[in-house]
Amino acid sequence: MIHGTEKLIFEQGSVGRVGVDLPSAISEQELNEALPKELRRGELVGFSEISEPEMVRHYTRLSQRNVGIDDTFYPLGSCTMKYNPRMNESVAGMKGFAQLHPAMPVWETQGVFKMLWDLEQMLKEICGMDAFTLNPVAGSHGELTGLKIIRAAIRARGEKRDKVLIPTSAHGTNPASSVLAGFTPVNIEVNPDGSVCLEALKKVLDENVAAMMITNPSTLGLFEQNIKEIADMLHEKGAYLYCDGANLNALVGITRPGDMGFDVIQTNTHKTFSTPHGGGGPGSGPVGVKSELIPFLPYPRVQKIGHMNGGPDIYVPICSEHTIGRVHSYYGNFLVLLRAYVYLRTMGALGLRDVAEASVLNANYLRVSLGELGYRVPFNRLCMHECLLTDENMPKGVTTMDIAKRLIDKGFHPMTVYFPMTVHDAMLIEPTETETKETLDSFIEAMRRIEIESHLFPQTLRDAPHITPIQRVDDVDANRPKNLNMRWKQKQQQ
Repeated sequence: MIHGTEKLIFEQGSVGRVGVDLPSAISEQELNEALPKELRRGELVGFSEISEPEMVRHYTRLSQRNVGIDDTFYPLGSCTMKYNPRMNESVAGMKGFAQLHPAMPVWETQGVFKMLWDLEQMLKEICGMDAFTLNPVAGSHGELTGLKIIRAAIRARGEKRDKVLIPTSAHGTNPASSVLAGFTPVNIEVNPDGSVCLEALKKVLDENVAAMMITNPSTLGLFEQNIKEIADMLHEKGAYLYCDGANLNALVGITRPGDMGFDVIQTNTHKTFSTPHGGGGPGSGPVGVKSELIPFLPYPRVQKIGHMNGGPDIYVPICSEHTIGRVHSYYGNFLVLLRAYVYLRTMGALGLRDVAEASVLNANYLRVSLGELGYRVPFNRLCMHECLLTDENMPKGVTTMDIAKRLIDKGFHPMTVYFPMTVHDAMLIEPTETETKETLDSFIEAMRRIEIESHLFPQTLRDAPHITPIQRVDDVDANRPKNLNMRWKQKQQQ
């Protein structure tokens, strides 16, 4: 099929058709000795019988429909989908790294250990923390790790605090991480200007609070201006302040969370420090802590113990005194950490500051420009790395989803829609620092045309997208296709 809807691979081919027919590698007797017949699968029910050309063409056609940062502007809010330098990929693909086995002896991998040690030192300096664990392999995994560290510290003090305070402007993973770590999440409302409501905080802040998780900058794209006061309030009650560092792209080289009063932070290196991470991975979420929490860090960590007899420094794995244990095998998602290391060495301190300044400039350029077109800006003040719009000023019947779908026809990946959920019909746009003014202007022009169409041809938006094989899908069925197994069974019966 060249045009139209691409069938599922399970719906293609016919009985008896094969792509590769290999001779039997071992005899039936040898096979029975290696794996008894009763343990072997008889048939692969539901799998396609398809020729090699059919298979190749199917996946080639699907690959040509992919949309990514290499194809177009990818303005997902709260996700930092920046362009990833090819040099990072080249280094990560070097044989000495890509084919490195994690169980190799320490004395044969000193260069790798030095890289991990150096990366920790850079993250400490960037975030203002005293130590890092590189083991967590996602931002949410870092959240869970950080909260487990806090829980261990609370228990070591002989206390049983069980609440974690979370502003409604925080990332949606924060409440889930709190529950997984054994805490009860408590929502804190925000003020009309998007800042944390200090009065609401005072009402629930007591000796049962273990920590407060703040995303700073928040999912509203705003910097928490009262952060020092919040930190003092938490510390006065003996609680810890946790920073969800997923939006660190707006701060690097300008200010440090540790200097704001945060005790724990997770950094999404696959976002801030460049790694392709669409489709659920790969990720890395190192966690930084202040000195009081170092004894509880997970193991293993890398320690430099100095040189011997005038030789090079030696790096060895260590385990903290009251460690929470392992949170992942070996040293985390190594190749993602390597990409971050290359990125940081390439950018340097001044380059990182340029990253933050450009990402903030780009976001505010979009905020002002799109606000002038008629899109509502609910928090019309200086934003950080991303700007927030709504469809409130659109004609009746034209929704955020219509605008996002119409953007596909204009050649752009849609922005994040309906998030944060605290803002009705939200459109969250993060341009990052890697986009040029020309790209942003073309995006603004597309949004201008959509705004005009919403008044003159609203049905055009409601029917969008028009250039894709499928226009609108049932969101529930797309995530939970109840009839998929039925289609497989019908295929087999044919």
